[in-house]
Amino acid sequence: MVFNIKPYERKIFELISITAEELGCPAYVVGGYVRDRVLARESKDIDIVCVGSGIRLAEALAAKLRPIPRIAVYRRFGTAMIKHKDLEIEFVGARKESYNHDSRKPVVEEGTLEDDQNRRDFTINAMAVSLNKDDFGHIIDPFGGIYDIEKKNIQTPLEPGKTFSDDPLRMMRAIRFASQLGFVIHPETLEAIEKYRFRIGIVSNERITTEFNKILLSDKPSIGLKLLHETKLLDLVLPELAALHGVEYKDGKGHKDNFYHTLQVVDNVARATMSNKNIWLLWATLLHDIAKPPTKRFDPNHGWTFHGHEVVGARWVPKIFKRMRLPLDVKMKYVQKLVRLHLRPISLTNEDITDSAMRRLLFDAGEDIEDLLILCNADITSKNEKKVARIKKNYEIVKQKLVEVEEKDKIRNWQPPISGEFIMKTFNMKPCREVGVIKDSIREAILDGQIPNTFEEAKNFMLQKGEELGFDTATKN
Repeated sequence: MVFNIKPYERKIFELISITAEELGCPAYVVGGYVRDRVLARESKDIDIVCVGSGIRLAEALAAKLRPIPRIAVYRRFGTAMIKHKDLEIEFVGARKESYNHDSRKPVVEEGTLEDDQNRRDFTINAMAVSLNKDDFGHIIDPFGGIYDIEKKNIQTPLEPGKTFSDDPLRMMRAIRFASQLGFVIHPETLEAIEKYRFRIGIVSNERITTEFNKILLSDKPSIGLKLLHETKLLDLVLPELAALHGVEYKDGKGHKDNFYHTLQVVDNVARATMSNKNIWLLWATLLHDIAKPPTKRFDPNHGWTFHGHEVVGARWVPKIFKRMRLPLDVKMKYVQKLVRLHLRPISLTNEDITDSAMRRLLFDAGEDIEDLLILCNADITSKNEKKVARIKKNYEIVKQKLVEVEEKDKIRNWQPPISGEFIMKTFNMKPCREVGVIKDSIREAILDGQIPNTFEEAKNFMLQKGEELGFDTATKN
């Protein structure tokens, strides 16, 4: 090999070479593994192309490995997968493809290595390394993939219009690679993405979202998000985000461009969570201001306002998640919560910080308080450095106060000490609205600091509230 690989990977390649020679089917490492090794990046996924049956090669190799691995065979696609140690090795026969206009599923025929490289999406993914005896380790690079890696350039091996029209998901992949690798998309390739963007309509939302999530998980997601916007793909993939772009002026007063503000906040969160990325925190960040366009109003005294955008935005989350085939479970609820609460910690920096406000924030955020604080800290952006410094200083005071209140009152993930069942038993009541009124009153009294967070104090408050509501205290147990 002309690049560094681990010893056990070399042994795998040598064993594939021997097996391929025995079967008379030349074999090559292709695609992402070659690209990543040239870039000195880790890669656990290995794609093997052979001029012959990929399934047959996989089965013959598996019989020689110890322990003998399980092999997953997909005869419909002519592929097989072996998991060996920490590697996933996929085998396929060399093929050429043709496409119908209304589908990204190709008509597949047997082909040569050249045919297989021609069908690849980008030059950096079209390189192959021979595993054959005569030229073992030789890189076959017909489209200048190594040059494009050196120049940090993404372009298609064939005419970009054909590449993207055949499989429109490649447009998302081009932007994803640019975002992940910090590469630049070749101008002709970039123009073709905008020209053929409507072809994305034949791609399933699941596949689009998979690529979109990889963009969000990039070290600097704004690279990919800007490219989606510039090529107008964003208008088709996530139009609510695209609608944030632009600044409106009235009476000489403008507001910040909420699209570029959102990108800056997403980058801030990505940087703050570099060692422990959370895709759902990134989604919450991406959507935190999503409802600003419909809530935008102009006040002659205060300029532009976006009152209630956090509430409207939280209501939009299920609609967006459903359309993009994202999970409609606790993950969606988590994103909703952070969008709904994202103004709360910052708003506390502009007022006297009371224990009551701290308790309510801890109660509402629960176990997600740390993630909320990461989002809110990232949301402090302004060209006015003094303003940012002042807000961040006050924000640190809020964070410290939250720690102190939590240590004292244990409100996080807290449930009131008096249950509805206890209320009904005490007053000999059946389930009714008044039970909820009493329980809510106890909760509010504790959060407001009116009574301590103890059972005895809560019980006494309950008895008092029951009397106020006219219950016969003689029936109490």
